[in-house]
Amino acid sequence: MEAVNLGFRLSHFRAYSPLLNPCCLSPRHFTFSCRRNPQFRIRSSSLVRTAEEQEGIRFTKDENRLVEALVGIQGRGRSASPQQIKDVERAVQVLEDLKGVPEPTNSSLIEGRWQLMFTTRPGTASPIQRTFVGVDFFSIFQEVYLRSTDPRVSNIVKFSDAIGELKVEAAASVEDGKRILFQFDRAAFSLKFLPFKVPYPVPFRLLGDEAKGWLDTTYLSHSGHIRISRGSKGTTFVLQKETEPRQQLLSAISTGSGVKEAIEKLINVNKDREATKLELSEGEWKMLWSSQMETDSWLENAANGLMGTQIIKTNGQLKFLVDILLGFRFSMIGKFLRTESSSVYEITMDDAAIIFGSFGLPIEMESKFNLELLYIDDKIRITRGYNKIVFVHLRVDQS
Repeated sequence: MEAVNLGFRLSHFRAYSPLLNPCCLSPRHFTFSCRRNPQFRIRSSSLVRTAEEQEGIRFTKDENRLVEALVGIQGRGRSASPQQIKDVERAVQVLEDLKGVPEPTNSSLIEGRWQLMFTTRPGTASPIQRTFVGVDFFSIFQEVYLRSTDPRVSNIVKFSDAIGELKVEAAASVEDGKRILFQFDRAAFSLKFLPFKVPYPVPFRLLGDEAKGWLDTTYLSHSGHIRISRGSKGTTFVLQKETEPRQQLLSAISTGSGVKEAIEKLINVNKDREATKLELSEGEWKMLWSSQMETDSWLENAANGLMGTQIIKTNGQLKFLVDILLGFRFSMIGKFLRTESSSVYEITMDDAAIIFGSFGLPIEMESKFNLELLYIDDKIRITRGYNKIVFVHLRVDQS
């Protein structure tokens, strides 16, 4: 049993019905009804600083390279592309070569609660751990407390603030300056709606050596914010005590809680950058979240960029692309033009079609709106678009 399979993932983005309403395929001019949270307001701000400059969290250049590699990875590594995994492994190796804090198990910096950001080989865990490791909807933590009368390492699955958590505990001891020995001995669910704990149904005493293992800390940052560990089954773990605003936003989107606050925080920590430097960047951008709550027509959603992917080219061309079902896709091509207000673009979309393979069914429709950039870097983009709806996009064409 691995020491810490602390990662969980679940693509928890808002789903839309893939069913097309035939009456919506032909009108050139249509109405769009959208109910939004009237309290949701985002102030326009500016962009990009490196992670170690944000919110007072200090990462070294090499640590920031690891943080950059982690941003946008889903499932704490389970859904990472080969290039993403390679980038993380390269950054991990650089930090391990630097050593960090000497004898980390003897340092007070290792104590406390750590959030799992990335893990390799999640399949080496128990079935229930494998289930949680790839689910972004849950937050995964590891608590390390070695300087007590009862030294322990605990793995925690936090389902949500409203539901509660699962805590799996292990008695721990320090073997040397980097290795912790452990043996799992108890676990329980702490659920908010129950006044008592529910035992985790695993007979640790009967597992023998399967409940034992070791965990090496191969890098501990001098700031105490980043830790890299390797387990007895060959798994690598990247954990953080402090996460930077982009990571906090992606986590909020996954759990469906605190997204508005995370957006405002990300924008505010970059507010000192001049808005004139905000530019719509080329690439393929997948929509992760929008502030809209309810719409009338799937086709209108797609035509106004409320779902799917946006492909931006340097020649001013913009393309909306949405997978429907069974190989059918909605495509709409248009153009963007920067206005006198440097962070606002005029969007005109007028070439729509339903595509299947090399065949296409043209649709006569047009959509015009302004797109305001609120934040953009090489991985995340926040905009205010059609009907003043706020969007978060993730760049997906870098691997």
